[in-house]
Amino acid sequence: MYYSQVRIDPSNSDRIYVLGGSLMVSDDAGRSFRSDGATQIHVDHHALWINPNDPDHLILGSDGGVAASWDGTGHWRMFDNIPLGQFYTISYDMRDPYYVCGGLQDNNPWCGPSNTRSFHGIRHQDWYETAYGDGFWTVVDPTDSTIVFSESQGGNMNRYDLITGEKTAMRPITGPRADGDTTKAYRFNWNSPLLISKHNPSTIYLGANYLMRSRDRGMTWEEVGGMDLTKNIDRDTLRIMDVPGSEPQMSIHDGTSTYGNLTTVNESPITFGEIWAGTDDGNVQVTVDDGATWENVVDNIPGLPERTYVSRVAPSTHAQGRAYATFDGHRNGDFAPYVFVTEDYGQSWRSIAAGLPNGWSVNVITEHHRTPELLFLGNEIGVYMSIDRGEHWTRIKGNLPVVPVDDLAIHPRENDLIVGTHGRSAWILADVTPLEHLSAELLIEAGQLFPQKPVTMWAQKGDWPFYGATYSASNPPRGALIRYYVSDYQNESNPAGDSVAQEAENEESAPDSGGFSLTIEDAQGQHVRTLTTPSSDGINEVVWDWRYDAPYEMNEAPNEGGGGFGGGPPQGPIVLPGTYTVTMGVGSQSYSTTVEIKADPRRPMAGPDRIARQEALMSLHTLAKPIYEATEAMERLTSQLTEASDLISEHDELPEALTTELEAIEDDLSAIQSELRTIRNNAGIADDIQASSTLPTSDQLWQVDEAWDAMPDLLEQLNELILNRLPAFYTMLDSEGVRPHPGDAIA
Repeated sequence: MYYSQVRIDPSNSDRIYVLGGSLMVSDDAGRSFRSDGATQIHVDHHALWINPNDPDHLILGSDGGVAASWDGTGHWRMFDNIPLGQFYTISYDMRDPYYVCGGLQDNNPWCGPSNTRSFHGIRHQDWYETAYGDGFWTVVDPTDSTIVFSESQGGNMNRYDLITGEKTAMRPITGPRADGDTTKAYRFNWNSPLLISKHNPSTIYLGANYLMRSRDRGMTWEEVGGMDLTKNIDRDTLRIMDVPGSEPQMSIHDGTSTYGNLTTVNESPITFGEIWAGTDDGNVQVTVDDGATWENVVDNIPGLPERTYVSRVAPSTHAQGRAYATFDGHRNGDFAPYVFVTEDYGQSWRSIAAGLPNGWSVNVITEHHRTPELLFLGNEIGVYMSIDRGEHWTRIKGNLPVVPVDDLAIHPRENDLIVGTHGRSAWILADVTPLEHLSAELLIEAGQLFPQKPVTMWAQKGDWPFYGATYSASNPPRGALIRYYVSDYQNESNPAGDSVAQEAENEESAPDSGGFSLTIEDAQGQHVRTLTTPSSDGINEVVWDWRYDAPYEMNEAPNEGGGGFGGGPPQGPIVLPGTYTVTMGVGSQSYSTTVEIKADPRRPMAGPDRIARQEALMSLHTLAKPIYEATEAMERLTSQLTEASDLISEHDELPEALTTELEAIEDDLSAIQSELRTIRNNAGIADDIQASSTLPTSDQLWQVDEAWDAMPDLLEQLNELILNRLPAFYTMLDSEGVRPHPGDAIA
């Protein structure tokens, strides 16, 4: 049953909680109930914990998440900082950065960004709602990202306008019909498939028991082929837990949709008129003439039990006639993985489920849009991949928890794998390019640098973070994500299966403590950066933050704060937009690739201005090292003079010339210190120049010139102290026998 939980207060047996659409509470051992146990929060309750030491402390789980009460249901607090979303479907748009869209269990369809311009990441306010109800398929108009088509339970489709916030209902209904039949009713699944045509963005498909099509973005509808694509079985003729559906049963059909309808619809991206449809009662239908005729090809699938729910049919983006199909038999008590492929429009099929774990139903499969050998699959425990079209499967772990995966999508521009989970919200595996290049040949190579996608240097801003009150996801790392492969030189048998499996199943290989380096050069071959990173056997990654090498290495751990003089480790300036070459050496082999760095399109800047700004930054970058070394020398000299002063104070009869010279050196050192402070302040303008995409102001350029003009004289004075005056002063001290005492002998 959908609602089946009853809880009794462990300290008061008269108090009973019954979980359902409302939280029902009885204070008289069940003689009466009130329905106001949780009126302030989301409905549909499924789990309740009662603190055995404080029965007024309750934790309640519902379709809306987790809430707690400390006064026995009087007041509730929702926890909005836990990612518990139950996504049925996942899609994307083509904005840059792109948005992820999807429908959630009893929490409406939503869209949110894959990246934001905030230092604090992706937060609640960055998402927007596109419909109401149990959210399911949500697809963005490919020609206009402000228009979103969404569907909630029972085929209730609408069009959402992001600009105005208007929602236009456009669910197809029966009649008036050309054939005069006014009794015909469409049957929609709980999660009715919704699809925008890849060949014509004005064409939309929506699955009922018929495949419905609109050629004008949902304004009018037609049946594709005029044919019920299901088995059209009366569900009451079927047995439920071995009891005929016609006989009385508790909670019969509770929480279920109508039976006999489409569950998956997909259109071939390479062949117009080729459409595939799967149903909840086990049909796999295909048309190659745009719906004029349909053929049910499910009987050609070997070993598939009758009436097995079709979870996905995915026509290939590479080969005509090829399609993948997955089936979910858990409704019939069958949890085996069913995954098949056809090469001839369904006339014959072969299983590609070998290697998948038994006992976990398969929900979705998708083929990579560039690499036909690369498949991704979602089941009840996570994501699996194959680099040989299903001959071998490997679970992708990383930091993805064990969770049902209901949908997968690959963004065609960013090449990100987007994962819709039922319980842990939406996840993104950034840029799966390395997985495209995995092969038996690669796995016996010493290493490989994978191709890098272009990276935009988006500017970010700060705002109030609301620490801890709401959930926030991290933005992608700022910089170019460089992926590379390092071989373990060991496993040479069946590398396409065993080695990949070993790499993916290991939570984390032991890193090479020595690490190794990647070098980055600009288009003129000038050195930009050396990245030294630990490496493990398999695929590794390192983020280049677009910066040049640091101008110097600090002798001690830096203070927290910004880079350089403001605290934190020193940083080089950010590079100009352009193409950069990354080189990696593994043993005697050298591997190279390029990465394109693009400017933030919101920050237009003329070429000469950009170069002038960079020249100012590079000038300060060059100046940073002598400033740091002068600062270190000043601290060292100050310490030495303090020690000398202490030694002099320990002797009563010394020539006055010693004290006079010490005071003169201290005065000169203080003057140098003051001048160095001014130079540091002027050179510190680098952070301000870097923070703005404009030509440096005249005052900023004056500060750069002032720092450079003052530095040579300061170094000359400082070196005079270091090379001449301090050694001469120490000679004076030594001649008077003033030197540090080594201490007493050890007994």
